[in-house]
Amino acid sequence: MKHTTFLPKYALIIIMLCMATTFWANGKHEVRAVWLTTIGGLDWPHSYAQSAHSIEKQKNELRDMLDKLQLANINTVLLQTRVRATTIYPSTIEPWDGCMSGMPGKSPGYDPLAFAIDECHSRGMELHAWVVSIPIGKWNGYGCRQLRKSRPDIVKRIADEGFVNPEKAASADYIASICAEITEKYDIDGIHLDYIRYPETWQGRIDVVKGRKNITRIVEKVAREVKARKPWVKMSCSPVGKHDDLARFSSYGWNARTKVCQDAQKWLADGLMDQLYPMMYFRGNQYFPFAVDWKENDYGKAVASGLGIYFLSPKEKDWDIDILRRQLHFLHDAGLGQAFFRCKFLLDNVKGIYDVVKNEVNVFPALIPEIQSPNGENTVQTPLALHLVKGNGIDRLSWNDTKAYPQADGGYHLYNIYMSESYPVDTDNPSNLIATRWTKTSIDIPATDRRKPKHYAVTAINRYGLESKAACTPAPATLSAHDVEGMLPCNGTILHLPAKAASSDAEYLAIESAVGNIVATLPYSTQEVNVTFIPEGFYVVRSLNRKGASHRMGFFIIKR
Repeated sequence: MKHTTFLPKYALIIIMLCMATTFWANGKHEVRAVWLTTIGGLDWPHSYAQSAHSIEKQKNELRDMLDKLQLANINTVLLQTRVRATTIYPSTIEPWDGCMSGMPGKSPGYDPLAFAIDECHSRGMELHAWVVSIPIGKWNGYGCRQLRKSRPDIVKRIADEGFVNPEKAASADYIASICAEITEKYDIDGIHLDYIRYPETWQGRIDVVKGRKNITRIVEKVAREVKARKPWVKMSCSPVGKHDDLARFSSYGWNARTKVCQDAQKWLADGLMDQLYPMMYFRGNQYFPFAVDWKENDYGKAVASGLGIYFLSPKEKDWDIDILRRQLHFLHDAGLGQAFFRCKFLLDNVKGIYDVVKNEVNVFPALIPEIQSPNGENTVQTPLALHLVKGNGIDRLSWNDTKAYPQADGGYHLYNIYMSESYPVDTDNPSNLIATRWTKTSIDIPATDRRKPKHYAVTAINRYGLESKAACTPAPATLSAHDVEGMLPCNGTILHLPAKAASSDAEYLAIESAVGNIVATLPYSTQEVNVTFIPEGFYVVRSLNRKGASHRMGFFIIKR
């Protein structure tokens, strides 16, 4: 059957997805990632570190790259940390890769991983250690030779390439030991397993059921070792871009689950993975239906589609920029994240891809979706004593930390800062975000136009990404219904609500104070609500349905 016979229903899927934006999309939470490749210095570094001067040059290369990524509101950097049985950090298990110093086995004179983590965190970005799991390079390459000497029991040769053999139980322990070392030594935000699968060149027929068990054994061991040390560190991987054949679309023999034994969707369901980054370097009906499949089987966790932006290059497939533009807008509407392969093609602005990302798609910052904490924690304390001082062209905002989290919960808080001309600041609106994952308890904000009032809010987030209620700067002394967008009429006795939509399934009203405390829960049965029992003050009203879904209806003031 020809593909064209599928297009009408395929087109209908896309239209339905676009209409379903309010159901799937949450523009405030979205993974926006790049794969930053170090092998051969493909993305970084472009020079070797062999002296104090060249170390600083190499560091500045990364700083410049991260500055540009920050301007495009990228929030996750997947940094290639284990390369080919070699590393970019001082490991006790494997030798230095040659990409940093120019000489395999030799230190560049500093710790590139520690440096990259600090630089990412100072820009509000997460850094995930990208671990190339199974391939260990050319048979006579430096990393492969060293591993053959130290652990010949787990090395397999295929043609002129070396691989960690997934069919050996000891291989799981070995890969897990590398991930455990990285997790223990560094303040990473994630472990990202790449090529956690059977090689496509594997000799002989693979028993798919046994093969999946072998690969899953490695994933289980890594997850157990990582989470035992730092449970907030996210586990992720980059599976082949099509999970399996679909009912109406074939993967043409190249898929994760059946071809290379990656049971990635089950890893999400079983809690072995917190995120997925499927390598979806396709287009048309080889892309969109399979993206829908990843979304429909995400088990409430983050999936970021890998985008083959290198295909824009005339030296590759010379794709038109509109192919990626359509994919990017689709991902945002469908509630899927984005991940660019590779970083260099994005920053080189090949065919304008950086401009599209910065100016069309990632116009506002986004928070990284939270993951479940092992102790079931569901609240983070609101920052205390928020204070605003207006200076000469600067608004200085400061606050107190709530409490020092014990090490089991990540050790410290991060902060998100919001700003708006309307009061109170709507922290559900990503356009109000001006800083994310801020590490300090103060910030200086340029006051660009004193004629327009600026209101601020600060929230705390823990290492799992769970966000607190907002601390807001004080309400203006002359606040009235004309000053605040979304203000609802209230005479101190009766609150007047907008007409209830026929399609609404809301059954209750929640009245919250300005700091987010619920002061009343009422049936939603009329447009006029008696509020005589509520003290004077400023309040937010939300609608609720039986499933707990909440919608902000507006604000009101009680003054008698």
